[in-house]
Amino acid sequence: MARDHDLQVRKFKNGRSWRIGSQAEVAWIESGTKHGVAITSAIPAVFDAYATVVLPVGDEHEDPDDQSRYERAVMSVPIQHTAEQPWWLGYLDTGSDDVIFADAPRVELYAGWCYVMVEAGPAQAAAWREEPSFKGELPDLMFPADRSWLLSTLWDDDWSCIGGPGR
Repeated sequence: MARDHDLQVRKFKNGRSWRIGSQAEVAWIESGTKHGVAITSAIPAVFDAYATVVLPVGDEHEDPDDQSRYERAVMSVPIQHTAEQPWWLGYLDTGSDDVIFADAPRVELYAGWCYVMVEAGPAQAAAWREEPSFKGELPDLMFPADRSWLLSTLWDDDWSCIGGPGR
């Protein structure tokens, strides 16, 4: 009989093997979200605090450093407040965005959108996309292994939704 660890898909990048996530890693998100316009359409109702952060996209006259400042700010909070552990990084397959591992299995979330989920960390989240999406370089979905917070940037929104502890 095959055990879970025997069935894990792994991909190689930067001289290292990375675990590719399955539907099991995102089942808690899928079962905890409902289609609609509330923040719980992107973030399960399991957190003490929620926020939306508007993305610096769209205006061609914006300062080109706005996106980098936004990404550094978004990454700084979870890095400072998360114990060292793996993070799940989700890359939405839009057909044009870099999903990091083009031949990796996908998981479905939200409105049937397909993501490549990779068990990695904050360093990879900030650096892996060689061709940033129009929303930047960060993954479209991120959460640590302990699920203490979740950041989701949905395909059709120009903001990110965040759920986490209330401290």
